[in-house]
Amino acid sequence: MTDHRAGPVRSEAARAAILSATARIFAAKGYDRLTMEGIAAEAGVGKQTIYRWWPSKGALITECLLEGHLLPEDFTPPDTGDLRADLRTWLGQISDFISRYGGGDLVRSLVAASAENEDIGRRLQESFGADEILASRLRAAVEAGDLRSDAPVQEISQALLGAIIVRALSRAPIPDEGFPGRLVAAVLG
Repeated sequence: MTDHRAGPVRSEAARAAILSATARIFAAKGYDRLTMEGIAAEAGVGKQTIYRWWPSKGALITECLLEGHLLPEDFTPPDTGDLRADLRTWLGQISDFISRYGGGDLVRSLVAASAENEDIGRRLQESFGADEILASRLRAAVEAGDLRSDAPVQEISQALLGAIIVRALSRAPIPDEGFPGRLVAAVLG
């Protein structure tokens, strides 16, 4: 009996080169100008190598997101026990990232990519912490009496992140450092 498996062996060095090349090109040119040919040339592999492991550009971007190649920061909402302060801190981190050079462009490219691939949209939401982590934090706030008992947890999460994403899409600058606090007050009441 042989241990040889059917099909091509996935080279970790080639995989790493492809993911790094994808992240560099994506950050520099955006989703629309990202091509498999360009990735292959940048990574020093054949285009067929990329297609063997990833069926589409969207699948490749999803893996880059999953492995932290595209969003270098951790946007997990803190849990200090003060929900409003935690949400202001979380939104402030995301706002700062978007305001820095390239952050807004990256978010706009990820939103464009998620229009073609729902996994990217889901991973983008998870990367910004607006998934089950934030929902759990909001449910705990309901249990603690910090939010009303019928608070729409998912909608609050989406409204907070959505407001920041809309600003990034419209290229509207974050008005000032007080914006996260005003947004939290508007959404939570």
